[in-house]
Amino acid sequence: MADRHGKWWDRLKGPVGQIMEGRFTRLFPELDGAVFADGDMQKLADAMTSPAEASPTPEGTADAEENHGIVAGYTYLGQFIDHDLTFDPTSSLKQFLTSEQLRQLVDFRTPRFDLDNLYGHGPNDNPYMYESDGIHLVVGDPMSGNPHDPGAVGLPRAANGRAIIGDPRNDENRIVSQLHATMLRFHNKVADAMPDADFETVRSAVRWHYQWIVVNDFLPTVINAGTVQRVFPHLGNGGSIAEHPPRFSISKLEIQQRLELMPVEFSVAAYRFGHSMIRPIYRLNETISRMPIFSREDARAGDLGGFRPVPSDWAIDWQFFIDIERATPPQPDPNPRDAITRTPQFSYKIDSSLVNPLAFLPAVVATNPSSLTLRNLLRGRDFELPSGQAVARSLGLAVIPDAELVIGKATADPTDPKLPIAEIAADFAGNAPLWAYVLAESQVTSLNRPHPGITDPDLIPIQLGPVGGTIIAEVFAALLLGDRTSYLRANPGFTPNPAFTHNGEFGFVELINVALGRQP
Repeated sequence: MADRHGKWWDRLKGPVGQIMEGRFTRLFPELDGAVFADGDMQKLADAMTSPAEASPTPEGTADAEENHGIVAGYTYLGQFIDHDLTFDPTSSLKQFLTSEQLRQLVDFRTPRFDLDNLYGHGPNDNPYMYESDGIHLVVGDPMSGNPHDPGAVGLPRAANGRAIIGDPRNDENRIVSQLHATMLRFHNKVADAMPDADFETVRSAVRWHYQWIVVNDFLPTVINAGTVQRVFPHLGNGGSIAEHPPRFSISKLEIQQRLELMPVEFSVAAYRFGHSMIRPIYRLNETISRMPIFSREDARAGDLGGFRPVPSDWAIDWQFFIDIERATPPQPDPNPRDAITRTPQFSYKIDSSLVNPLAFLPAVVATNPSSLTLRNLLRGRDFELPSGQAVARSLGLAVIPDAELVIGKATADPTDPKLPIAEIAADFAGNAPLWAYVLAESQVTSLNRPHPGITDPDLIPIQLGPVGGTIIAEVFAALLLGDRTSYLRANPGFTPNPAFTHNGEFGFVELINVALGRQP
């Protein structure tokens, strides 16, 4: 949760050339950057921040802010993917790593779906991350708290509590750290299924299964079907991605599919959609519940903040984040301690509203400003991103009228504050910050799309719209096509191991079940 609002930007506010140099590129270099006053940025940030709640909605009670099309696990899968793709050597990791460790990270981090955040430099250069066979990855100590996963483990840690993993950002909160531990277990299960394979063969198999999930599960979950199927025709036409290769509307990506730098429109705006999906509290297992994402500095032991060991009885029960049971009632817990139905929590909606705790990040995460919303808006301005309307026109897409570009929660509750963006400040008329536009577009286009059988508007799934979805899907496609080691380039006929599939399908659920040693 903290990775996209670390402290490096605080030190590099200033000439955009300095910020851009050596790290980023532009998808729309022909478009001028949108200009906004500080005061207008503050007004918009305030409008995009939910009011403080006296008490979050109790479990089992209808919550209009929940996204009934996306369960909470995809919030953190998205964060894990972000850490795989991006790294900035001046990030907040600087306070945790030595100069030599930072240099090594710079050397191997690439904008690729290559799981370098999991593997580091590999067993030769980072032998301490691997078992003695040089193939299996080292896992952490056993964890308790989830009787449905007797093999639960944490991350391997040094004596000072720091995680010994390829990218320490995967320890920045206590959910993504357990997702990383699950990925360690998945790698080891793949290695067990390939007893005669060397490390490179096993790593390639793990990467290709992961890339398969990114294309065939993650993107269709978070992006509206029309957009994702235009970029990846095989998702709508059937057949394989090799038979129906990706298509581009962003000219830079069509011309230069090999991306060496990270596009700012993607990393600074579109891919930050996940911030709106964060819930204020989470249940981790049957007994650890109502855990806040952040808490007061003197009460941090009881929140989900990271860069420290996870309490041993906080083993995550993935059934609360994605339906690993496939709606089948699990076997009764032999030692029940809390009568709770094991159903997945939903993510919050992809809309132009962030939960209130994100406006008050702890000092260890970010300061000046401590509001994640304001930080995102200011960073987009400092990177001189074009407006959302300018990007839409460049893509040949319909521009959302100012009166419909509403800031606020995507709920039917008339008491939830909602305001057309141009009413927040006159300079936003036809000139919305790209990040705000992507979020508002999601709720506008999702709510306006037909949803047969759904009569309650609060149950309508909210997915990324055409602008946000196009940027993300096409950047993902370009990264895959530009990587000669991806399954699309190295093995275009790849399909997941049948032993890992369920009814022929392989996605996030199947990966978790394989990692946990369950029937996929």
